[in-house]
Order: sequence, then C-alpha cells, then structure tokens
Amino acid sequence: MRTTTELLWLALTGAMAVPMAVAMAASGGQAAPPDDATAIRAARAASNAAIARRDVPGIAAHWLPNVSIVTSTGAHDHTSDANAARMTAQFTRRPDTVYVRTPTTIDVFRAWDVASERGEWTGRWTEPDGVVDIGGTYLAQWRKVGGTWRIQAEVFVPTRCTGSTYCAAHP
Repeated sequence: MRTTTELLWLALTGAMAVPMAVAMAASGGQAAPPDDATAIRAARAASNAAIARRDVPGIAAHWLPNVSIVTSTGAHDHTSDANAARMTAQFTRRPDTVYVRTPTTIDVFRAWDVASERGEWTGRWTEPDGVVDIGGTYLAQWRKVGGTWRIQAEVFVPTRCTGSTYCAAHP
C-alpha cells in the first residue's frame, strides 16, 4: 500500500520524466510541438497536486465551465460548479481522499486545438472498515482556449478495487 505522499510523488515524477521527444504527438499528419503535450502533462500534475491539497478551486481551474465528468461509480456532472460541489462533498465525507492520474498517451490535434489524454488513475481513502485502494483507466479531452489547455471531458473506468467492503458492490 502506498502513502498519499508516495502516490503524489509517483504522479509528479512520472509526469516530468517523459522525454520531450516522447511527449510529441501526431497531429493531422504533422508533429505537434512538444510544448502542447508538455503543457498538458504539467496541467495534469498541477491538478493532481491540487487534489492532494484538497484545493477544489485549484482542481476546477483546469476545467472548462461546461466540463463533463463521469466518475468511476458512473456519477456524472456537466458543469465546473457541479463537479466542484461533488469534489467538496467527497473531501468532506472522506478527508484523506487522494486521486492521481498518470498520463500514458497524449495526442494533440493542433488544427482544432484539442487533445486526447489516456492513462491510469488511482484513488485512495479510508472507509470505516478499511482503506480503499481503487484504480483503472481514464480518458480526458482537452481544449486549448486562450492559449491554455483545459479539460472538456473526463471518463474514469475502475478496473480494480481492494481493501474495504466498498469494493464488493457498485456504490
């Protein structure tokens, strides 16, 4: 079992350890500038750090106002305000919650200022009967607005869950 600090460290070092050449993604037959994929990785690392701090405004700063998020439990909201309220409620209910999203692939389509981020996510928090350690895969759609990459949509799919009866049935 990893601590919150270890999970954050893995996310941050993983996000920064990717060589610039690997960060370049195909875009309409042209190579995307490394700064686009790097900027998305940096935004993801900052979002992970905001989650570790339980900084909901810091998390929401990476979303577009009409962000659509489907959680691992199938809950979905379609605005930044609604998703921020859901995160606030989760931090209130489970104050030790931490999520780390680690990108494995970022593809940038420069002509439309849109990008796809695919990766692995982990979550961890304490329930009355033990620590939940959950994770899976995710897909995020980013849009470049005013020179800044922000999240348009995210879908989180759980592929594993251990440590608590929380994992035994769909919440």
